Amino acid sequence: MPTGQLATSGARLALLLIALAAGPAVAAPPEGPSGPSGLPLPRFVSLKAERVNVRSGPTKDNDVNWVYTRGGLPVEIIAEYDNWSRIRDWEGAEGWVLHALLSSRRTALISAPAKAVDDFVPLRASADPKSAVTARLQAGVLATVKRCSDNWCRITGQGFDGWVEEGRLWGVYPGEKVE
Repeated sequence: MPTGQLATSGARLALLLIALAAGPAVAAPPEGPSGPSGLPLPRFVSLKAERVNVRSGPTKDNDVNWVYTRGGLPVEIIAEYDNWSRIRDWEGAEGWVLHALLSSRRTALISAPAKAVDDFVPLRASADPKSAVTARLQAGVLATVKRCSDNWCRITGQGFDGWVEEGRLWGVYPGEKVE
């Protein structure tokens, strides 16, 4: 987006669905260096505030490139500088956010299969591909990640609680264990 332009939440959500249909880009699990915070880089976190300015650089003097208008969305911290975090979102967009606007609470977005945006992701009663399907979730649904192991994650959200294959989430690294 051009510098200074604010994206509407509706436009960002529409782009989210398109990006998720194409298949999310996900970095390797955190094993690399740590940033000034002492925490590993990269790592997933979520937006703490309902309104988060994303800037072109790590100071308040830098232009606001866009604004997130929904708290809880997952983002990936890819760099740190002082009290700023360089983040990447589900669309691959990157920018700088004040660290205080981020939460360690783990969330994820349901990713659509590569074939179609209209396909739904099965939510299962247990971490087993043969267990009962308790719901079908559409791409872009936001969920809280409760735990992940053996390539399955237990997620909860508005009106649902169950297990989904880890690869169907943006906000969790492949093979990552979340407790």
